[in-house]
Amino acid sequence: MAAILGKKLGMTQVFREDGTVVPVTVIEAGPCKVTAIRDAERDGYSAVQLAFGEVKQGKLTKAEEGHLKKAGAPPMRHLVEFRDVELGAGEEGEGPKVGDDVTVAGFEAGQTVKVAGTSIGKGFQGGIKRHNFGRGPVTHGSHNVRAPGSIGASTFPARVFKGQKMPGQMGNARVTQKGLEVADVDAERNLLLIKGSVPGSRNSIVEVRTDV
Repeated sequence: MAAILGKKLGMTQVFREDGTVVPVTVIEAGPCKVTAIRDAERDGYSAVQLAFGEVKQGKLTKAEEGHLKKAGAPPMRHLVEFRDVELGAGEEGEGPKVGDDVTVAGFEAGQTVKVAGTSIGKGFQGGIKRHNFGRGPVTHGSHNVRAPGSIGASTFPARVFKGQKMPGQMGNARVTQKGLEVADVDAERNLLLIKGSVPGSRNSIVEVRTDV
């Protein structure tokens, strides 16, 4: 499984050779630095840690800067671990090593990927918008137009069960969109063009993995 960190730049459309229009999301993916390798015997699990988003010196803590310096990386804002990753780096098929660079060259057009990010926050919303409830009658003096209706029981159990679909915070949560297709790869500009939309607002950080 190939993986990379990137920044969602926005959406546009591309034209294929047969004239069809494809809506795509443009992601500035990498280059990422391999900053740590987790070993199953030592750490209890296998993973590769990638760093992305270069920042100025002094923007991070000394501990963070020291960790990145050991890997030969400049100060970078975002660190994410990917499990079960085959980045294709390293020599003789040994896998990635600390200090290796990960680029969009590990992806190709037509691949199926999954993208994880933080969805756009929509604030406090009611049940109709948040859970697609139907509204009540609006005539004959009804006061139950957008109210959620009954949520509890009678004497037993005399309480509201946890997990009811209620009004509350909508969005601003981690979302993984699966089954997306890579429309094109621009290795020179470190761009991934993903067919369709992906979670997150513009300039947000997303994680791209091959979906196997």
